[in-house]
Amino acid sequence: MRQIKRMKKNRYITGFDGIRTIAVISVIFYHLTPTVMKGGYLGVPIFFVLSGYLITDLLRQEWQQNGTIDLRGFYERRMRRLYPGLVTMLIGSVAYITLFQSNLLNNIRSVVASCLLYYNNWWQIFKGFSYFDAFAAQSPFTHIWSLAVEAQNYLIWPLLFLVFVQFVKKRSTIFGIVMAGAMISALLMALLYVPNADPTRVYYGTDTRLFSILLGSALAFVWPSTRLKMTIPQSARYLLNGLGIGSLLLLLLAFFMLSDHSNFVYYGGMFLVSILAMFFVAVTAHPGADLNRWLTNPIFTWVGKRSYGIYLYQFPVMIFYEAKITNLMDYLWLHSIIELALILGISDLSYRFVENPLRNFAYQDTWVKVKGFFQKPWLTSGKVTATVLTILSLVMVAGLIIAPANAINGDQEQLQKRINENQKKLEQQKNQGSTSQTTKSSTSSQTQSTTASTTSTSTETPAIVLSNEQLEIAKTMEITTIGDSVILDAAADLQAIFPKMYIDGEVGRQLYTSPELVTKLEKEGRLKNTVLVGLGTNGPFTEAQFDEFMKVIGQRQVYWVNVRVPTRRWQNEVNAMLTKMAKKYQNLTVIDWYSYSNDHEDWFYDDRVHPNVSGGRQYTNFIADKILKNRS
Repeated sequence: MRQIKRMKKNRYITGFDGIRTIAVISVIFYHLTPTVMKGGYLGVPIFFVLSGYLITDLLRQEWQQNGTIDLRGFYERRMRRLYPGLVTMLIGSVAYITLFQSNLLNNIRSVVASCLLYYNNWWQIFKGFSYFDAFAAQSPFTHIWSLAVEAQNYLIWPLLFLVFVQFVKKRSTIFGIVMAGAMISALLMALLYVPNADPTRVYYGTDTRLFSILLGSALAFVWPSTRLKMTIPQSARYLLNGLGIGSLLLLLLAFFMLSDHSNFVYYGGMFLVSILAMFFVAVTAHPGADLNRWLTNPIFTWVGKRSYGIYLYQFPVMIFYEAKITNLMDYLWLHSIIELALILGISDLSYRFVENPLRNFAYQDTWVKVKGFFQKPWLTSGKVTATVLTILSLVMVAGLIIAPANAINGDQEQLQKRINENQKKLEQQKNQGSTSQTTKSSTSSQTQSTTASTTSTSTETPAIVLSNEQLEIAKTMEITTIGDSVILDAAADLQAIFPKMYIDGEVGRQLYTSPELVTKLEKEGRLKNTVLVGLGTNGPFTEAQFDEFMKVIGQRQVYWVNVRVPTRRWQNEVNAMLTKMAKKYQNLTVIDWYSYSNDHEDWFYDDRVHPNVSGGRQYTNFIADKILKNRS
């Protein structure tokens, strides 16, 4: 009876489906078109603000009508809302992985546990995974971090709400306390953020992301949906409409302008975006304004109601689909449209046949429902859905049983071994404080081996052979090399040709982290007049980020190896940006590794990015030839 009474006064705000649509579409296009919708990740704080408002508004209604909060009922409703879609996604995804993409079974048991128990955000933090290293992040469950943050809030917030309404009581005071909590959370984000470093810790952390949810919760205390008047003065209506439209326009601008690596985002920018979202939600909730009506249409309603499923299925669909595409950059927009259609289609099926039925299922009559289920004809939606999910569940269980932990295949082991060995040697050189102590006794033989081996490689592209004259010049050249794992993979071969080369490589390195490194190398006297750069494998960069890097480099001669990343969307964008920058900077030469290597799959490990032993010799000789010819 209490539940019916509470729901009677609840006002369904149709415009909120429009807000959900805007938020989820921005997130999807952030992943599909990262260099266009560079701020699309900001759809998540919009979801958080809306969630905080709705949950707190409903709790306030229940408290006012009943004088108490049915905590068991609250948690049950949350589970009905969240678990059917999540569990179905996990069943379908793990079953697919088991049958068609077994390389993703590695550590799948701990992944599934972290998703089901809603600690996935902290699990990823402690495992050292990066949300922003898009090359390495292959998990179809990366995005569950945000659901974990929301679920952790759902666990604690009703208890805090009871404390506030019983002991603080005054709405304005509660509003002030919750706003203070939001500002502390935003301050934690700013304090824990390290400029020019991977921001995953502050991006995933419950403590550093809670401010968006708290802003929505604070709003509900001073802007309760059931107490807002339908009829307001015309001037107030215009003011609200202007505030709502202005907030929306600024949010849309942020979607296109605020890169996830901008320092401003973590030094208050995301907090300001959440404030804008709070205004946007407030105006949409007000029945006297027009925003609710403007955001209500069949498309927004359809997408908004399925937004949870759309968010759930976006990553699995993208990861599974793109793994089967040999070269994603061919017909990129066509692939993106297909992925979007798959996401919407699967989400609709999940909404119709799983999420909605189970949300409204009368669990108290489970036994009666089960008996009735078996008495129905087989070709009913319920039986077909149950049969499909049962089969997929069995496949999932099999996958969980056979799943390895921390396993790597032969190619990965060989690549990892080469990178680890090279890293160890480079560290030794750093500790010695000299770039010339590169096991001189073996340099000559390594160089001869490198040169000779390329002559025997059977490919359509003529193998590059360095002349004795080039090798003599290379021995005297002082070069500073900055790169990622591709450079690390080739470090030994590069130093065999250029024994005075100093290499600073790091797995997962991106351009935005590098200006600080360049400054450090310059202070240490390790930044030579010739600089070789191999960055762009792990993600795209903006012209502003490139300019910042080149400003620190100064007038030194820079050779930049472009990228071959056929399984990633940014390959062509990175290479196009490098071509553009070569015209802008006279001291920049782009080494076109992409064109030289793209037709030679046999030169690469199975990730199709890192050159194998044979490809590594092609890689180093090609780079050396370009540098030495340009020098002469």
